[in-house]
Amino acid sequence: MFTGIIEEVGEIVAIAASGEGARITVRAPGAVRDAVHGESIAVSGVCLTVVDFSADTFNADVMKQTLDVSALAQARVGLQVNIEKALAVGARLGGHIVQGHVDGVGTVQQVRPGDQWQVVRVGVPHDLAPLVVDKGSITVDGTSLTVSAVSDAGVAEPWLEVSLIPETLSATTLGSLVVGDRVNLETDVLARHVERLMAFRTVTTDAVSSREGGSR
Repeated sequence: MFTGIIEEVGEIVAIAASGEGARITVRAPGAVRDAVHGESIAVSGVCLTVVDFSADTFNADVMKQTLDVSALAQARVGLQVNIEKALAVGARLGGHIVQGHVDGVGTVQQVRPGDQWQVVRVGVPHDLAPLVVDKGSITVDGTSLTVSAVSDAGVAEPWLEVSLIPETLSATTLGSLVVGDRVNLETDVLARHVERLMAFRTVTTDAVSSREGGSR
C-alpha cells in the first residue's frame, strides 16, 4: 500500500528481457538504504517487488501483464521514474490510498504553465473516465493528485486535468512532462469498488425483471 507522496526521483539504468516480461534495474539510493529482499517499491506508480539490490540500485521483475497495462512497456535506460516505498504502519497518510496497481495509460494532451502552478491535461481511456471525478483523487505516475477538471460524460476523447504546485513539479518527474508523453494512471480504489457493485446490481435487476416477465 502506498500514499502517492513521492520520496525520490530514480533512474532506470538497465533493462533485460526475461521471458515475456523484463527485469529492470533502478538507481534509487534513498529507497535501497534500508531495503530488504521481497519488499514492494512503487516505480512511477507500478508496485514492484525487490529481487536484489546494491548500494544504490535495486532489481525488479516486471511481468507481461504489467507491461501490457502500464507505460513501463516503453521504458528505456536513462528514464527518470518516481519512487515511493510502501507505507509503514503508523505513518501519516499524506496523499490517498494507492495500491500500485495501474489501471491504464493516459497521454498528455496539454501542458499550460501558470504563475504558481502548471496545468496538465491527460487523455483518459474510455473505461476509466467514469471513475474520475472533479476534485477527486488520481494517481499519475505514482503521484497522488487532485483532479482539477474533467471532460463531460460521453465525449469522444475523455480527459482529466491536474494542477501541479511548484513542490510537485520539482520533487517528481511530472515537471518534465510534454505533450505526447504516456503516464501511468491509477484511479481511486473506492470508485472501482462502486463501479463493480453497480455492475452486479444491474445484472441482478435485469435477472429479476427477466424472471418476472417470464412468469406472466
